[in-house]
Amino acid sequence: MGTSLNIGIAGAGIGGLAAAAFLAREGHRVTVFDQFETVGPLGSGLILQETGLTILDELGLRTEAEALGAPIRRLYGLSRRSGRIVLDVRYGSLRPALIGISIQRPALFNLVHSAAMTAGARIASSTRITAANPKDAVLVDASGATHGPFDLIVDALGVRSVLSTTPSRELPYGALWATLPWPATGFHADALEQRYEAASRMAGVMPSGRAAAGAPDTATYFWSIRGDQHEAWRAAPLTHWRDAALSLWPETESLLASLRSHDDLTFARYRHRTHWPAVAGRMVHLGDSWHAASPQLGQGANMALLDAFALARALGRKTDVRDALADYAKMRALHVRLFQLMSFLFTPVYQSDSRILPLMRDGFAASVSRIWPAPQILAAMVSGGLGAPLWRLGLKPGR
Repeated sequence: MGTSLNIGIAGAGIGGLAAAAFLAREGHRVTVFDQFETVGPLGSGLILQETGLTILDELGLRTEAEALGAPIRRLYGLSRRSGRIVLDVRYGSLRPALIGISIQRPALFNLVHSAAMTAGARIASSTRITAANPKDAVLVDASGATHGPFDLIVDALGVRSVLSTTPSRELPYGALWATLPWPATGFHADALEQRYEAASRMAGVMPSGRAAAGAPDTATYFWSIRGDQHEAWRAAPLTHWRDAALSLWPETESLLASLRSHDDLTFARYRHRTHWPAVAGRMVHLGDSWHAASPQLGQGANMALLDAFALARALGRKTDVRDALADYAKMRALHVRLFQLMSFLFTPVYQSDSRILPLMRDGFAASVSRIWPAPQILAAMVSGGLGAPLWRLGLKPGR
């Protein structure tokens, strides 16, 4: 583009900060608005797929992310009732060197936050954005004060963004999360493991790296729970839940022993929605503000990173902001539609009250998934490569 733009970004999450880093690095004046006095991450561990790792490589952060994270080579799930393997995705089925990197969200946040600050972005903390005027590119905060006008505003407020007008649908199931010390034995150090009872009970364990260089290794534990059962769960003694969790997966006893109260677990609700259009006037939606889904396919942070790079790439190659925003939406639309559809179809198979879907999963899908080309397709889906999103951005996998 060659022109320095004044850009306001609402939301200091992974996507908003990555966009700030890319845009500020290109010489744009970037202000990131965040409602908290001290910006910081929410959530537990996540998996950086090859898509997200390639974008981090463009920011010079891939090596640091890999050093803080743990390699994931397999997603493995077992039905407690039948004893059958009902999920077995091996990254190497697609390409021998392909892996994911499981990382603590705070560790990833610190990397992209530092990159944004180093690039020259400015953080406006304690500023909760409540409205926007896309035509004039103005943001409005909770006090009624206006910010702008900008040349461009970016909605990176996440799944509950007040700037995304499409209604959000809460999914029936959410999850309880905890980051715990990595156990000495009992779990694979390079796999996300899960146990299921039908689709209404699910527990998972994965390595999640370390908070900082030299810090202890950690595990992320999660337990699927209906959203309307959360209050009842908090009201009951924690031992009731622990007994249920151990009956599903006895080997997690060493992990769960460190959980002393309900507050040691964080409850997360999930929503599925896609906000169209992605662009309105001089406002653009990014990450979960555009496309929110359950974490079943593990793509959230990766897709936000792809969006951030796509926005910077579009602004860099178009002379008109409106043309650039149209280019951004075009680069990302196919991948967004594809993974939103897959998330919508796959989530009920592992998180729902259905009696039929788990039977189909255990009796049919598990067997078919081992027959060529299913292992390669599953690996491509999990690693985020379906739809060739990197190619559409003019990139190749980082390594």
